[in-house]
Amino acid sequence: MATFNVNEFNRKMREAQRKAQQHMKNEIDRVNRANKRADDEYNRKAEAHNKKVIADFNRKVETHNKKVIDDYNSRIRDYNRKADAHNKRVIEDINRQLRSATSGVRYTEPERSLADRVHQAVATLDAREYDTFLSYARIDGAEVATALRDALEELGVSVWFDEVAIVPGHSQSLQMDAGLRKARSGIALLTPAYLAGRFWTERELGALLSKETLIPVLHCVTFDDVRQYSGILPDLAGFTTAQDGIFDIAQKITAAVLLDQE
Repeated sequence: MATFNVNEFNRKMREAQRKAQQHMKNEIDRVNRANKRADDEYNRKAEAHNKKVIADFNRKVETHNKKVIDDYNSRIRDYNRKADAHNKRVIEDINRQLRSATSGVRYTEPERSLADRVHQAVATLDAREYDTFLSYARIDGAEVATALRDALEELGVSVWFDEVAIVPGHSQSLQMDAGLRKARSGIALLTPAYLAGRFWTERELGALLSKETLIPVLHCVTFDDVRQYSGILPDLAGFTTAQDGIFDIAQKITAAVLLDQE
């Protein structure tokens, strides 16, 4: 009877364990390689799918945006055409009234010269954000200035007006300087407080005086008052509420500052 050899048995067991471990490792490596190939293939397909989805989405967004932009531009062009046609009709109608002997409101000769000079000067300027800048003294001109602004805007004139344009918390002087640059013309509403030489009105009038597009509007002051205030308005041409109502003055200014574009 053969003798049981423990050492030999243990050796064979260790050998069997090594083979089993190697087999398991090989199997795990095979499975991992297969999983990696599957993952790579899935990721490739997912990336291709996502790329296609994103490309399709971007095409749709681009098409949508192009349509929105085209529609917007079309509306802007249509609005501008209508605005130009409106401005032309307004100017033609106002000019007919102002130059008609039978009209209830018409230019005086000095007013006609002022309006013609302003209109010619405005036509030579580059495009601006506003048709006119309205300068006034709040202490006694706010009510009339607001009424004049409302009448002008009703007639299609865009007006830089401090109550609307000034942004709180920012430099008022810089904003007013910017407003002066953004307007093709300027209206100085001359009132007693304005002629008293308050800081803001002096600053604004100083900027406006160098322009051929300054339009004086007198309220509760006379041309003699203006002459005594300064010799800087030598022709003393302007509109006055002593002669015309606010809307009539707005019509006269509109004809001067709006461009009758074709």
